[in-house]
Order: sequence, then C-alpha cells, then structure tokens
Amino acid sequence: MKRICLLVMDSFGIGSAPDAASFGGDGFSDEGANTLGHIAETLSLAGTPLQLPNLARLGLVHAFQSRNGNPPAGMSPPGHLDGSWAFAREISPGKDTTSGHWEIAAVPVPFDWSYFPKKEPCFSVDLLDQIEDLSGVKGSLGNCHASGTEIIARLGEQHLSTGSPIYYTSADSVFQIAAHEESFGLDRLLRLCRCTRSLLDESDLMIGRVIARPFLGSGPEDFRRTSNRHDFAIPPPAPTVLQKLCEAGGSVLGIGKISDIYAHTGISEEIRASGHPTLWQETLAALQRAGEHSLVMTNFVDFDALHGHRRDVLGYGQALEEFDAALPALLATLETEDLLIITADHGNDPTWPGTDHTREDVPILLYGKAFPSGNFLGARETFADIGQTIADYFSLPPMANGTSLL
Repeated sequence: MKRICLLVMDSFGIGSAPDAASFGGDGFSDEGANTLGHIAETLSLAGTPLQLPNLARLGLVHAFQSRNGNPPAGMSPPGHLDGSWAFAREISPGKDTTSGHWEIAAVPVPFDWSYFPKKEPCFSVDLLDQIEDLSGVKGSLGNCHASGTEIIARLGEQHLSTGSPIYYTSADSVFQIAAHEESFGLDRLLRLCRCTRSLLDESDLMIGRVIARPFLGSGPEDFRRTSNRHDFAIPPPAPTVLQKLCEAGGSVLGIGKISDIYAHTGISEEIRASGHPTLWQETLAALQRAGEHSLVMTNFVDFDALHGHRRDVLGYGQALEEFDAALPALLATLETEDLLIITADHGNDPTWPGTDHTREDVPILLYGKAFPSGNFLGARETFADIGQTIADYFSLPPMANGTSLL
C-alpha cells in the first residue's frame, strides 16, 4: 500500500540562498541567515547543545553539512543513518508560506507578488472605503507593518472600545485582520476577510493571502491569539501534484493550515488543528485511516509563528527538540511501502534583524522501510523536486517542474 507522509517544518531553513542578498529589510539583507545554524550556535555557546538525534539519523546533520561544509555547532553526524538527504533552493520570487508550499507541490510561483508599502498608511483610502462598503464594517485601526502579537498588545484595547478591526501587513504579500473573537465575533471576522479577499482579487494587486487573526483577552497583559486563524489564499496558478493525485483517484489529507495555503484545492480531507502536540496527534490518526495512494501532509507552523517571527531562539530550539522526540511514534506507524518526506518552506532565522522570514535553502529528508538509506540525493535546484517525487512514487504523469528524488 503506497502512501506518503509529508511534514513541512515551517521556516526551518539551513542557510541563506544564493540570491539572499536581494531579500531583507531596511539596512540589512538575508545574506548570511541560517535558521538551524544560528539556533545550534546560540544553544551551544549557552552550554545546552541542540539535541536532535532522530532527525540526525534521518540525515539532517548530513544535509546541513552538505550545504554548509560543517555540521551545526554542537551536533555531530551520527554513525548510523536511517534515511537519505538533500537540500533545495527556491526558484519562486518570494520567501513566504504560499510560495514555498506551491513550489513543494511542483508549481513554482511564475509571477511577482504585490506588497503593501512600508511607509504608513499601507492601505489606500480607496481600498479601505471599498472594504467598508462591501462588508458593512466601519472604521479600522493600524494600517501599518507590524508583528501580530505586538499590534494586538498596542491596539487591542482601542479595538475593544471602538469595535474597529485592526488591519496590518508584513514583508510578505498579506493583508492581515485582527479582531476580538468574542466582542467582534469570529464569523464576522471571517466574512470581513472574504470581502477583502474578493476586492483584492478584483484589483490589479497580486496579494497572496488575507489572514484572519482572532484573539481573546481583556487587556495588553492577557491578549492572546486563538487557534481559529484562517488564511484566504489565491489558488495556485496551475494544478499541483495534490490536485493531480486526487484526480487520479488518490486522496490528500491536509492537516493544519495546508488546505488554506492551497485555497482548498487538491484536498480530500481538511483537518483543522493547531499547536504541535495536536498536529502530531492528527498526523498519526490520519495515517491510521489513510488508504492506498494517500498523501498525509502537515504544516508545523509554531516554529514560524511562535518562535521565528518573535525572534525566540530558545523557544525555537525547544520546539525542534520536541518535534524530534515525537518522530519515533510516527516512524513506528509507517508501513513497508510508506515514504516519509520532511522539509521546510522557507527560513526564519530567530537571530536575524527584523521579524520576517529569511530567504534560505531547506533540507529534504527521505525515509522508508523499503528505501535505501545513507545516500546524499544532491543539491536540488527547486523545491518542486519534492512534488515531482510524489508524482513519481504514485505513478502520476510527470509534473512540468522538478526532478524526482527517486
């Protein structure tokens, strides 16, 4: 029974891409960023080296060493390997979740995203007026570049007193809307996001996602974002390998925000979940019921949302060790013909200036009981090699992009 389990460690880069100098913020670029490398270095200097024995046996340290010339600080290549490894660079012109995931599914982004300006106000009066007219929601706060946790701490009380939603953006191609889940209402927030998505779709802008950011709490000290985030993305510009698999009679079980990222295309079963422990539970449960020609795909977003953007090096390291500790239960679940692929969609170096993603290469780890281990599968020219591998394994017609790792 052929099945694939694809785990995306959101933002787990292993070194700045060759074009990283073209990405970055005011006064700095992404050249030199290295999410895993700098986390390992920081923890090693603190006397608490990063411990990832299961990922290491699957080839992570070898992938990093193949990419950078040396292993991560405080980490040594294991004597025995269970998996094979590669690393890949992105050809899409972005360093965002949507670009990375589409390319993983063998559909690189063929256009340049639109971005809102960094100077305030970010959103035009005309766009805000259109949103008010279509949604019926009057007023807004923010209208700036911001971190999601910072802006609700700063504007959350004003939002509660006025009822006006908080609009903000980032270095990604996103329009984000934060609102109190109880006082404003979750359904009302989602309707507002759908209205905003439809207006952006009708405009000349190519904005990747409108993101609903609901939160709870009564003041800056206890405002907290909830798990009811929703991403309203534009659909991929061509059929992904997920769609091809569904069309061929297979199934795709998308866990976490996977369905949102692909605009609900190519998904047989949408499993909404948040928090790494719950994502692991849902992944194991999905594998228990997944049948022939199934792809179980999970995005582990906390690496990015809770630690990368917040520049929380210690938290990111702890999350990596917890992810590593959860792997044996997954490996024990895999059947003889199952293939496990672990990768990332971009970087988010928590030691880097700013709060945004970093343009980095990503690891690719392959494991299966029926597959040879201990092999370097090369420096891959595109994330699309992962999607082409999925097509190859399920005997689908070749995708237009990528080369199979098999």
